Amino acid sequence: MQGTPPAGTVHLDESVAPGRPWAGVVEAGQTLRIIDVAGHQGVDFLCYNAARPEERYHAPNTLKAALTLKLTAGHVLYSDEARPIFTIVEDTYGGHDTIGGCCSAPSNAMLYGVNDCPGCRENFLEALGWHGLGRRDIVPNINFFCSVPVDGERNLANTVFVEGPDAPGAYVDLRADMPALAVISNCPQVNNPCNRGKPSEIRVIITSV
Repeated sequence: MQGTPPAGTVHLDESVAPGRPWAGVVEAGQTLRIIDVAGHQGVDFLCYNAARPEERYHAPNTLKAALTLKLTAGHVLYSDEARPIFTIVEDTYGGHDTIGGCCSAPSNAMLYGVNDCPGCRENFLEALGWHGLGRRDIVPNINFFCSVPVDGERNLANTVFVEGPDAPGAYVDLRADMPALAVISNCPQVNNPCNRGKPSEIRVIITSV
């Protein structure tokens, strides 16, 4: 598998197939590395307090603290209680989307006129179900390795998502600041340029120093 594990003890090293979900608990102090193996693969991400999942990622708190719509190394993923869940400690991609949200079968029909085309929302529902969670637990998510440009008039691109830089092997490292449930959809989207119409695998590694 492409990609280099971070230094330390490896607790998990898995590939996530194109278009599939993944979920796992990252203990406080451990690092979750997400690798875009082939490049141009959107990765939708949610996170929760593993012990009390009603506390979860909160986009407004995160963006107000970061003072930017694009997250990168040094930024903190805050909960709805304004507590750190993860800190981005390394990022070789260079800024990740926080406003595009997750695709779904209904949004694919609305935006692209295609029917029966499931997306990341359906993946989130599957992965959340493994942990006793469901629809009411889905909140606005982060899209790693995705570009949603905003111009000076605060307009979005016609397709919302645009093709990002060609960066096979790019990764983001997230240090857990509490025991955290991380939930991933390895995006199945083929209707906009985020995956170049061909979803590919990602690699997920959990380590500790």
